[in-house]
Amino acid sequence: MESLDLRVLTDALAWRRAGQPVTLVTVVDTWGSAPRPPGALLAVRGDGVVSGSVSGGCVEDDLIARVKAGERSRLPSMIAYGVSKDEAARFGLPCGGTLRLVQEPLNDTGWVEELLARTASHELVARTLTLATGQVQLARATREARMQFDGSKLTTLFGPRWRLLLVGAGQLSQAVAQMAQLLDFEVLVCDPREEYATTLNVPGALRVCGMPDDAVRDLQPDAHTAIVALTHDPKLDDMALLEALRSAAFYVGALGSARNQAKRKERLAEHFGLTEAELARLHGPVGLRIGAKTPAEIAVSVLAQIIECKNAIAQPAATAGCVA
Repeated sequence: MESLDLRVLTDALAWRRAGQPVTLVTVVDTWGSAPRPPGALLAVRGDGVVSGSVSGGCVEDDLIARVKAGERSRLPSMIAYGVSKDEAARFGLPCGGTLRLVQEPLNDTGWVEELLARTASHELVARTLTLATGQVQLARATREARMQFDGSKLTTLFGPRWRLLLVGAGQLSQAVAQMAQLLDFEVLVCDPREEYATTLNVPGALRVCGMPDDAVRDLQPDAHTAIVALTHDPKLDDMALLEALRSAAFYVGALGSARNQAKRKERLAEHFGLTEAELARLHGPVGLRIGAKTPAEIAVSVLAQIIECKNAIAQPAATAGCVA
């Protein structure tokens, strides 16, 4: 459910609206060492232009050649690569890896428009394709859902973009914002201090006006949202954290030393009634312990921890603040 797949569908929709034929290709099974996981999506335009990836190499080249040669199916069909060792080597699949794909012509764009609209409203959507007919159905999904393929129906998941709300617009926030966009996060920055907010210069990052606690409430954080307080001003950070720790955000972090974090938790518990479970969700001091010193290094540590939590691969000692 990576937002990369939403970009693939956005490109495919634009191509179809421009009158170009489009073929969608989805990874449904892998064996051995495969470069892309099940669910990975590729769109191939009629002239061979691609968006997305299913292998990161020679498989795409072969799919492009098939499309440019006019090889297009009327209905969805299966295609396999790397069945033999020779074929795996030919297509650059490491360790004898094998890929099984579903390719489908994009004829009806109605479901693409609906899916993009629903994910833009922060809904997790399950798309089910019936291979025998090419029919597509969309339904609301849960985070526990997984891609499914039984040979006749393929269900894949599409989620909203991952969001990152930064409280504070200082030098560190700007470094985090720049790197987060490279990681495909939608970045929002809130800082009511005009002397900081007016210096925000990160193209693509959206400035959110008002006080941080109001910004968190208005955002309605969901399981695709991370919130990090970086002002180092308790009056601003604490109010944002009060709302964030009671929300569904998958990650909540705050800048500050271990001593300051302990005092922060005492304040939040004593004055605002946060529970131990809610306080345990707070990542503070924020970021992985990599000896970071400069704003750029600290930004790397913060985003590495967010990604660790996002991908649900955090070690037990570091998962307290992650929402499963």
